[in-house]
This record gives sequence, C-alpha cells and structure tokens, in this order.
Amino acid sequence: MRVLLTNDDGVWADGLQALRRELLGVPDIQLVVIAPDGNRSAMARSITTRRPLWVERVDFGDGTHGYATDGTPVDCVRLAKLGLVEDFEAEAVIAGINHGSNLGDDVTYSGTVAAALEGVLLGLPAIAVSQQSANREMDFRLGREFDFQVAAKFAASLVDRLDEVPLPPGTLLNVNVPGAHPQGVSVTKMGKRIYRDELRLKAEDGERRQYWIYGTDHGFHDGEDTDLAAVAEGRIAVTPLHFDLTDVAGMDALRQYDLEHMVAPAAQEVDG
Repeated sequence: MRVLLTNDDGVWADGLQALRRELLGVPDIQLVVIAPDGNRSAMARSITTRRPLWVERVDFGDGTHGYATDGTPVDCVRLAKLGLVEDFEAEAVIAGINHGSNLGDDVTYSGTVAAALEGVLLGLPAIAVSQQSANREMDFRLGREFDFQVAAKFAASLVDRLDEVPLPPGTLLNVNVPGAHPQGVSVTKMGKRIYRDELRLKAEDGERRQYWIYGTDHGFHDGEDTDLAAVAEGRIAVTPLHFDLTDVAGMDALRQYDLEHMVAPAAQEVDG
C-alpha cells in the first residue's frame, strides 16, 4: 500500500516522526512524507493559491527522506496527488500524530483533520490521529509532555488493516488517544464543545490595539458515546467523519416554504 503521511505540526514534529518510524516497520507499505516546514496548527482547510510553494527534500537520518513545504496541510496532500514524488500515487492518507487532541467541534479548525479530509475528497481512505498530552487537558491547548508510543502503534496497526475496516466511501477516521495508558477503544460520535472565549486587550499603540480573542479551559457537553467523553474516560476515541454537511431535515422544511415567489420581485429590482 502506498501511504502519504502528513501533519500540521511540521515535518520534524515528534508525533509525525514517531508514526513515521512505526509505519516503516509495517510490511508492504511504501511510505512518503510530505509535511509543512513549520507549525500550521488550526489552519483547517486553508490552501495556497496566490503564490508558488517551496518544497525541500529533508533527510531523516535513517536512510529515508521526506519533503517539507511552506504550504498548508491540505497543500501537502495536493502536492502528492499532483505528482510531486515520481512513481508514487497515494492509496491512503494518514495525518498526525497531532500534538494535542482534536475532539468535538474542534475538528473544524484542525489542519490534521483537514489533511485527512482532503484525502477522502480525492477518493482515498484517510485517518487523522491526535494525542492528548500527559496533562490530559480536554481542549486543543498543547501540554508540554507527550508519549506517542501507544498512539503510533495503534495507528500503524489500523493502517495495516485498512482493507479490513468496513468504511463507507467518503468517510475518514478521526482517532484521539488519551494522555494516560488507554483503558480501551470506543467507536464514537462528535461531541459538543463549550467555548469560553473572551476579548482581552493585550497592548495599545495609538489607534492600534492588540487583542487576545480566545479563552481557556474549554468544556464539553457530557453526551453519551462522544469522542470527548471517551477520551475523558481514558479510552481511545475512533470517530467516523464525512464531508456531507447537508441538513436533510432542513431541506424538507425549506420545501414547505414557497421560495419561488421571491424570484420575480428580486428580478424586477435588478431590472429596475
């Protein structure tokens, strides 16, 4: 299997390197690493369209190499798809291991999850892997200490068995590993965050002001079978995600409203 490994913490991040080493030990995997040249956390599905991308080959010091770019995590997946590496066409996209959890609503901000999602949009199976720090914080803040061994081994085993995982097309796996030794694995749904953001003035310079706009100690709704609840209980959370954001019930509700009658008045205003 041809596997693309990327992340949003940068090509030299400990999480990516731990997973890279573990994947090298999986038989029959051809591994290519394309990752940002520095931290691109919380960039979500950002892409680079108004300038060319720099790409540099990097030597990992163990006889293998990868590629670092000044683009985003999604750019990394696009680079692979468009033929950056000769004779390599990815059959799966793995993103991580992220330094810090990507749980609940936070997945919409995550560059790690976005890279995996790009793989899904290209028709490839994809996995996003994130690791809670030893502090076991329940938001996206980074702790100072991480132990990636369990997460790397679990993710590599999952990649090795991708052909056996009954995933519908267009679905990615969002994996979150607790900071302590896992007590098991739960298949979960996305939980709901409680954000406590605030606007806080940091500095002033004449008419210019500098603000912090994010708070701390984000909470979560203690819903049943959620990724947040599983990690809080010390379990690995495996959450299937897809990109179809359509609200089917909302479609049914809108069909009950006569939108057609709005077309003629709108056209008359334009013509007049």
